[in-house]
Amino acid sequence: MAFDLTRATAPTADKKPETSTFHGIEKVDNYAWLRADNWQDVMRDPGLLPDDIRAYLDAENAYYESLMADTQGLQDTLFDEMKGRIKQDESSVPSPHGPYAYASRYEEGQEYPLFTRSPRDGGDETILFDGPREAEGHEYFALGLMSHSPDHKQLAWSLDNNGSEFHHMRIRNLETGQDGDELTRDVGSFAWCADNQTFVYVRVDENHRPNQVFVKRPGADAHLIYEETDPRFYVSVGRSLDGKWLIIHTGQNDEDEVRLLPADDPSAAPILVAPRRAGHEYSVDMQGDTLYITTNSQDAQNFRMMTAEVGAPQEENWRELIAHRTTVLLDHSFVLKNHLIRLERENALPRIVVRELTSGEEHTVAFDEEAYSLGISSGYEFDTTNLRFTYSSPSTLAQVWDYDLETRERTLRKEQEIPSGHDASDYVVRRLHAPTGDGEEIPLTVLHHKDTPIDGSAPCLLYGYGSYGMGMPASFSTNRLSLVDRGFVYCTAHIRGGDEKGRNWYEQTKKAGKTKTFEDFIASGNYLASQNFTAQGKIVAMGGSAGGLLMGAVANMAPSLFAGVIAQVPFVDVLNTMLDASLPLTPGEWSQWGNPIESEEEYRIIAAYSPYDNVREQAYPPIFALSGLTDPRVQYWEPSKWVAKLRDVTNGSSPILLKTNMGSGHFGKTGRFAYLEEVALVYAFALKAGSI
Repeated sequence: MAFDLTRATAPTADKKPETSTFHGIEKVDNYAWLRADNWQDVMRDPGLLPDDIRAYLDAENAYYESLMADTQGLQDTLFDEMKGRIKQDESSVPSPHGPYAYASRYEEGQEYPLFTRSPRDGGDETILFDGPREAEGHEYFALGLMSHSPDHKQLAWSLDNNGSEFHHMRIRNLETGQDGDELTRDVGSFAWCADNQTFVYVRVDENHRPNQVFVKRPGADAHLIYEETDPRFYVSVGRSLDGKWLIIHTGQNDEDEVRLLPADDPSAAPILVAPRRAGHEYSVDMQGDTLYITTNSQDAQNFRMMTAEVGAPQEENWRELIAHRTTVLLDHSFVLKNHLIRLERENALPRIVVRELTSGEEHTVAFDEEAYSLGISSGYEFDTTNLRFTYSSPSTLAQVWDYDLETRERTLRKEQEIPSGHDASDYVVRRLHAPTGDGEEIPLTVLHHKDTPIDGSAPCLLYGYGSYGMGMPASFSTNRLSLVDRGFVYCTAHIRGGDEKGRNWYEQTKKAGKTKTFEDFIASGNYLASQNFTAQGKIVAMGGSAGGLLMGAVANMAPSLFAGVIAQVPFVDVLNTMLDASLPLTPGEWSQWGNPIESEEEYRIIAAYSPYDNVREQAYPPIFALSGLTDPRVQYWEPSKWVAKLRDVTNGSSPILLKTNMGSGHFGKTGRFAYLEEVALVYAFALKAGSI
């Protein structure tokens, strides 16, 4: 199913050279005009996009539609398959809280859920929030927070209706079902105070940075209680599980600062746990007046856990509870009344560890598959002996378990249902390890149908991310079965930049080390080919956001390895973005990529790999870039400029396509079925490219 380039003529973006000079280095950008001067206004009202930019994006959309028109039947088939694997009346396992159990569920055919509650011990359901009704009239409908008050009488909820992630919040009276008249705009995060009426929230500024904390009392204006003036740091608020403390967290990628407020007196002077310092990451959980602090202090790269008292939170008073281990990452934890729960990872495999706080006795919950995903949830209740966790693998349906922390009994509460059927024995899951040139081994999670020949003839979709220390789970996905059932090998490469093999797996890739992420991905593809899972030139690469940076880089570095490249909301214009301090994420990202404004060395490091700046005259594989006009994380002009330059410079004949969602942002369409339309489109491109 080759691409028919005679269907349409590719758009040609005008060249309007703009020159910038930093550190005496002159740089010319022919497509800088695609960045709208009024981009902040466009985020709130897409109709304000300048006409010339809109015309170019519309032309690109028309071009991709023409070249993909012959896949419409395939897209429809893929969509129907994926929709057929979704249980129409899906519902969550209820989460108990006091006299109620809270849940969400979908009604047949509906895009959005109902949020409900029922008496804890059984009884009639009450609908608290009707998603389908609330979504009427909105092309884009993304809920932000959904938080009931501790006394169960009010519900705070927020909505983003254009993809810009500016969420507006209302308070609903759960006894009457009516929302208050007052609208709180641009809310980042939120927490209820002890009186069930007062709340604290974070306000997002005009540059989309959450930087101010307000307290709002009934009948009074909101009062500012904390403001972050350093644009590198973002602010969030939360409430401890025991309900006694409000937690103000200020941080960037590798630096944290935590303040505590009594939940019954949010205007009190905040208690600072540890002042920020470069490289110190920490988080705080509470049990009464005892702090449980997860920290990387004193070279604890994989983190350790300390305790302290709220009356003496300074670092000199911290006492070690869980020691640092060089091969085990302390990934996530929370504290219940009598137990400490933590999720650890070793060699890309997770496990749950339960600690009884009084005795210090520990035990582990683990599984035996070669590769799997495991998650823990704190729920709403502090005084409980029940732990809820989720489990899946690339071939095993998602499961929700309740685990009794005292008896150690497991109860399966829910197993994912696939109406169209699923037989796990039809699929093979492998955990491979690809060698790198510098002696590391990259974990690879491989899924293929049992009938797929492993002789080098199969196409492969190779997925990667590799940034911010975000490990990719080896979890189940109904959607990818549509590729695997058609003979694809699906592989997730757990490349450096994530934290699958500990924090150092991420730390190696900061600043000058970033190219290791790209080299690992290429090594992963070459290894799969050497082991006959696929072959060079039969691999379709896919990644999004910072994984889109990966896509742009490997397309420049090893174009012949790939049959196609799918770059979703790709962060490809790294140098220009890091040079623009007005953009929402830029100041907080300097610790990750480098600050090219202040440092010539870091300018040159970024310039050496930034995909947009390193597009060169060579034959590129088919490329499909997707973006959202109101995306606050990776602005629409990054993929737009990249595609324009690729098409101008390439000396090959492969198609280069751009799809811009003109009414959404970073996460594409909302709605559980509408989302599948884009998945079907992306998979149709993969199947088309993989057949070459």
